[in-house]
Amino acid sequence: MWIASLVRRWPDLVDELSPAARTGLRERRGGGPVGGTTAPVRLYVSDAVRDITDGVVELEEAVRERLGLRPVPPASVPVRLRRIAGLLDRIAADPLLAPHVEDETRRMAARCARALGDPEQLVRLPGRCPACDCVSLRALPERAEIRCVNPACRRVLEAGSS
Repeated sequence: MWIASLVRRWPDLVDELSPAARTGLRERRGGGPVGGTTAPVRLYVSDAVRDITDGVVELEEAVRERLGLRPVPPASVPVRLRRIAGLLDRIAADPLLAPHVEDETRRMAARCARALGDPEQLVRLPGRCPACDCVSLRALPERAEIRCVNPACRRVLEAGSS
């Protein structure tokens, strides 16, 4: 799930990195219009691109080494993610590697979403909170957390290791 999210959102993140020329006119300091200027580079997007790129490269190398596979030629982030996805059956069979791959891809997908300005998704869960008995349990998949969203309770039932 996290790999698919990264593959789908990566082009959006790269597009956010390179500011396009503005078609409209902006005002210059002190009053007159200025045409054809570009938006400033947003460093948090640049940092996210670098972090995710480095993370995907390191993850692919670690997966291939752990599975005893030979190294592969360098490739773009989406290609590397697809290569990792192609190994998911073998990754799932390794009790140490599977949680590592899930944690890392979740972390990178969350970083990508934050850089793009997406709020974290809340998933409503069936059942009641064991502390306050309200029907207010929610999962926060990016944090691997389940919590009660009742303002009077706010109990965290399960928290991820991150």
